[in-house]
Amino acid sequence: MADFTHYQVVVLLRNIPEERLCAGDVGTIVERHDVPGRETGYSVEFLDMLGNKYPIVPAHSSCANCFYGA
Repeated sequence: MADFTHYQVVVLLRNIPEERLCAGDVGTIVERHDVPGRETGYSVEFLDMLGNKYPIVPAHSSCANCFYGA
């Protein structure tokens, strides 16, 4: 995963069926988790076309091909 910043818009590159999210869904980085000695983590919030929120999805910086910056 690239180095994302707070409130950066990202696009999901793979389905996450357990969260009812599909590749192409757009989310926003709402939190960056920097812990010394551990990989960077992110919390990503997704909304549908009607503005309904989905659960915030955690992602690690090593999550290859999960998101790209839009």
